[in-house]
Amino acid sequence: MRDYPDDPAHVAVCADCQLRAGALGAWDVDLDRVWAGVAAEVWSTPVGPLERLAGRILGSPGLARALVTTPALVLSWVVASALVLAVGVLATWGTGTPWVTLLAPALAGIGLAYAYGPGIDPAFELAQTLAVSDRLVLLTRALAVFGLNAGLGLVATLLTANAVATGLTLGWLLPMALVAALALAAATLARSANVGVAAGLLIWLAIVLARANDGGGLAAALAQPVPPLPYLLGTLLALGATFWATSGQRERGLLWRQN
Repeated sequence: MRDYPDDPAHVAVCADCQLRAGALGAWDVDLDRVWAGVAAEVWSTPVGPLERLAGRILGSPGLARALVTTPALVLSWVVASALVLAVGVLATWGTGTPWVTLLAPALAGIGLAYAYGPGIDPAFELAQTLAVSDRLVLLTRALAVFGLNAGLGLVATLLTANAVATGLTLGWLLPMALVAALALAAATLARSANVGVAAGLLIWLAIVLARANDGGGLAAALAQPVPPLPYLLGTLLALGATFWATSGQRERGLLWRQN
């Protein structure tokens, strides 16, 4: 079955393949109706100014629609992220602890994990039929989500307006890149956004606790200089894992193993 999944001659003489084909036929799924429902859900929203601009920049209306329907880029998600960072700014003002440095990487990891995938994205199935690769859709969404979170984090850091605010920017930007890349890699490898969220948060928690154990508590841990090499290396390795996870070869092998 794995060697000849689409060979009619093989299926004609293979009892296992015939049983599988019969089981699929017994489901009696109207694929045309299903695809029509998916398309109607994704394209029901009228094209807005932001989507038109994205379409001109990207050169593809379909890719622009895939971008603006990213779960982590919808207005409610953006507002929620901004509110969380606003609370972090207020907490920093009141306690002197750089909460923005703690919250920004976690928000980016969650957003990247939910950037693309089955079950959480209304445009995922339709994106499979676009004349662009899954990797391009994923890359476009990932860059947009990361850029948005980095921008929100930068504004929140500047609003803290304390003596160490400018020095803390790299303190959360490099960890944000690492946590976001690891969360995205875990989500694509496991084909589950929830797994990606859990992995990203656990890794960031481990990093913070490890830095806090060096002494000085949470505030001192978050204010420590970040060694760039380990974070950059980890980010590159995670991106490589994501690249492999979205390869066509893995997708085909995973499909037949699930069958």
